[in-house]
Amino acid sequence: MFKKNYLNYIYIFFLGAISSYSLPPYNYFIINFITFSLFFIFIFNKKKITSDNKSLFQYGWCFGFGYFLFSLYWIAISLTFDQSFKFLIPIAIILLPASLAIFYGLMTYIFSILYSKNAASSFFIFSILFGTIEFIRGSVLTGFPWNLIAFSFSKSIYFIQILSMIGTYSFNLICISLFTVPALFILRKSRVEIMVCFLFILLSTAFLVLGHIKNDNFNSSESVKNSYTIKAISPNISLDRFYSKQDELKIINELIELSAPTKKDPTIYLWPEGIIPDSYLKEMSVYKKLFLNNFGEDDLIIMGLTSVEKKNDKNLFFNSMAIFNNKLELIENYNKVELVPFGEFIPFENIFSLIGLKTVTNGYQSFTSGETRFPINIKNSKIDLNLLPLICYEIIYSGKLSRDNNFDYIINISEDGWFGNSIGPKQHLAHSIFRSIESGKYIIRSANNGISAIINPIGIVEQEVKLGLTGNVELSESKLVKSTFFMLYGNKIFLILILIYIFLIFSFNKLEYE
Repeated sequence: MFKKNYLNYIYIFFLGAISSYSLPPYNYFIINFITFSLFFIFIFNKKKITSDNKSLFQYGWCFGFGYFLFSLYWIAISLTFDQSFKFLIPIAIILLPASLAIFYGLMTYIFSILYSKNAASSFFIFSILFGTIEFIRGSVLTGFPWNLIAFSFSKSIYFIQILSMIGTYSFNLICISLFTVPALFILRKSRVEIMVCFLFILLSTAFLVLGHIKNDNFNSSESVKNSYTIKAISPNISLDRFYSKQDELKIINELIELSAPTKKDPTIYLWPEGIIPDSYLKEMSVYKKLFLNNFGEDDLIIMGLTSVEKKNDKNLFFNSMAIFNNKLELIENYNKVELVPFGEFIPFENIFSLIGLKTVTNGYQSFTSGETRFPINIKNSKIDLNLLPLICYEIIYSGKLSRDNNFDYIINISEDGWFGNSIGPKQHLAHSIFRSIESGKYIIRSANNGISAIINPIGIVEQEVKLGLTGNVELSESKLVKSTFFMLYGNKIFLILILIYIFLIFSFNKLEYE
């Protein structure tokens, strides 16, 4: 018996591990029709013959552990840049996937309680629980909505246009159902299961038709020439700047060279997150002459750096995005709201600091979270537009961009060097694709050691600087797109979809007994 259970755990672990290859950059989404169906069949049949709900939790945990172990291994790379963190690498490789897998264990545990012998009902229960637990994973303790199974469709541009209406979490719920539909066909005992299968085939077809229509409408609309250009810079400046004194002037000159300013046409230059390593925001004026010599009077420079404010005799540090004119006068400043746990702040820092634990990205103390995110209005004699600022990690949160939808573009600055030469930067870019479709806005992305890109409102990457290369991308004209349905109503749509699923459970149960 022990040997049989042992083999079952290995089997479920490998189903999760194989599913990870459906995610970016591989996007073999066809895998999930097999792995999710086999997973559902396994736990559905297991529940038939056992009342041990604990074992169902363990199977769910094994699936999640395999899934996250193979898709998030790159997180440990961030610990290789500082010798004092290297002892944590084995812990990070195992502990994070093991912790995230608990969500999947809880999902199968609750499924074992709500289980129905009716396959169609269990199918909807499984989908609701899986979709809901993923929403919770993306929300609790700051949330980590990375690698939802919906991202396996990130290259299927037509299919994912539905994001503009229902958002990522609702789409993720439908993807879970879609991938599990073959199991329902295999387990069928009546016409009800066939009807459910047909429903999701019809729904998938509708998504594709909608996607083609939306794509055609966008392509047929006219582009408007802007009175300015937004240019995103993509350097490969070493992360050593965070750990040892660097030649900051050399870094700035490299950024200026990649920016290739002309002083002729008004241009907004977008530099990556934390790219100026040693000067705080208020100290940038020492480079005034250098900027004045290189940039025109109507140019603006947006860059990521650290700002510090004194409050109650204590220095508070912020991961900031600052907007300067060519005289290095501060136009506007945004402090990052969503911070990376252990990367930018230490939870319960007073306790963990006693054992020497510190943040990965700086050596002094945790960053302080900004109060709110809001569109920034930038205006001079030639430029007048609203930009929504997102720093690195903030791009991953669906439905949490801003309460104020009055903005023209989303600008995202990032330091992707923490991912190394791994799949991490490509997964990060996939989030930007989803946010562009959800919001119906262009995203201009500047990433150091990553992928800088211009992504249009239907999720097509119009320009990019590929991973490992340096250069710039620029936006000088754009197409007007109305606010999307999702931007108006956000994740309320996810709740409505859950209620629709519950209604379907009762409806198909009624059909079963007629």
